Amino acid sequence: MIAYAIDRFLDHDNDVESSSSAGADVLPLFTGINLLGTLEFGGGSLRAAGTDFGAVQSSKPLAVIKPLTSDDVAKVIRVALLSQHLTVAARGNGHSVNGQAMAHRGLVVDMKTIEHKIDVNPTAAYADVSGGALWADVLKRCVLGYGLAPRSWTDYLDLTVGGTLSNGGVSGQAFLYGPQTENVTELEVVTGNGDVLVCSNNQNPELFFSVLGGLGQFGIITRARVLLQPAPDMVRWIRVVYSEFSEFTRDAELLASRGEGNSFDYVEGFVFVNSDDPVNGWPSMPLNPDQPFDPTRMTPNAGPVLYCLEVALHYKNEDPPSAIDERAERLVGGLKFMEGLRLEVDVGYIDFLVRVKRAEEGAMASGIWDAPHPWLNLFVSQKNIADFDRLVFKNILKHGIGGPILIYPLLRSKWDSRKSVALPEGDVFYLVALLRFSFPYPKGPSVEEMMAQNQEIVQTCTTNAFDFKLYLPHYNSMDAWKLHFADQWPRFQQRKARFDPMAILSPGQKIFPRNWQPS
Repeated sequence: MIAYAIDRFLDHDNDVESSSSAGADVLPLFTGINLLGTLEFGGGSLRAAGTDFGAVQSSKPLAVIKPLTSDDVAKVIRVALLSQHLTVAARGNGHSVNGQAMAHRGLVVDMKTIEHKIDVNPTAAYADVSGGALWADVLKRCVLGYGLAPRSWTDYLDLTVGGTLSNGGVSGQAFLYGPQTENVTELEVVTGNGDVLVCSNNQNPELFFSVLGGLGQFGIITRARVLLQPAPDMVRWIRVVYSEFSEFTRDAELLASRGEGNSFDYVEGFVFVNSDDPVNGWPSMPLNPDQPFDPTRMTPNAGPVLYCLEVALHYKNEDPPSAIDERAERLVGGLKFMEGLRLEVDVGYIDFLVRVKRAEEGAMASGIWDAPHPWLNLFVSQKNIADFDRLVFKNILKHGIGGPILIYPLLRSKWDSRKSVALPEGDVFYLVALLRFSFPYPKGPSVEEMMAQNQEIVQTCTTNAFDFKLYLPHYNSMDAWKLHFADQWPRFQQRKARFDPMAILSPGQKIFPRNWQPS
């Protein structure tokens, strides 16, 4: 297989710069490597590995590895260690937006080809899941097979387990259970030293805490033990609308602070334009066509944007309808939304969790899903969120972004500070996600204009000294990364020096250059 792959490489020099010294140096390193999977030097795999969902950056990897086991991954890293210049990037489902899973002139490991295992232990309430498995597959296996479900999800489920655990993994359940990084108890990791190690809070704990939220810098996650709990059958899905940002944030924080059993099971929110714009405005609100948004119910002082608090209540089929109604009314009671602007629907649990998949299917049919997505995700401190609303939502983004603008509170107490994610200070901070879709001109701004607006927003936060962090971060210099990690930077460097001393892993993040030495 390796000999065949090398021949293919030599026959397809249009895919890589075979005349460079890199190709001549690297090819002999693969001789005699006994991979169970495959290694490709050309064709569609190489082109796919050089792009991602954001479609704003591209690269030209030297090869794509399709491993079957964690040992395959380790062998590839050991090959890279024999070179002075090779790097290795783990690629899940290609949903990065700024080239984070790319390796220009390096090796890209396609994690989806690792033997998929979702082994459920219903007694102990956990599942051992391969790092390349999609959360959508975990959902089907656990819920349909055992009536169990992970405690914390992401809104979009066609992401790999290893990919989200390398970043955080947040959604409307994080206020209760923390991000996905807080809901795994054991990992199998291939480090930048080429070692395959099992780690947990008690076994190799420094590696465990490093890798979770570590942006792929310390190791490649090949297996995760995910905590489970009983899955509901149904969801009451409710949206309520606010004209005042202060009332929206008050209610969102109130619900987030109540804890399990005293609040909804899911709390998110979003911003939308106060107009009939079909993409950014009122038509984006309804949950079903039988319950349209009624703009006549809005208060006269409503500004250019409105705010929606989106909540969900889980229940079982055998629960009396009156009990569900009573609980929903008790939780909604006291919220200060605009009277008459409450929309709701009852849906199956799986239908609720795959709600973004349905939107994806529509976007794919129209061609929008394959267009560039210059998304921006931020964590903004509670102390600055009102000013962020004034300067960004009501000013820069008052006409919308051609896609959802998410905003909801998260609790710092739900995040273990030993892990690698950088967070704002304070007990409460907000996720702000600008999920832009690029519509063909003249329907919308160009990709360059959207990227410039993202930079304007980041610069606004910086100029006004907001306490904020990029989520799914991407910077182009080590100095910028030092500012991002702030007091955590020394620890981040020490972990890099221990688990990936040659700086082989995750070059697309542009944190450490190859053969980096700690300062």
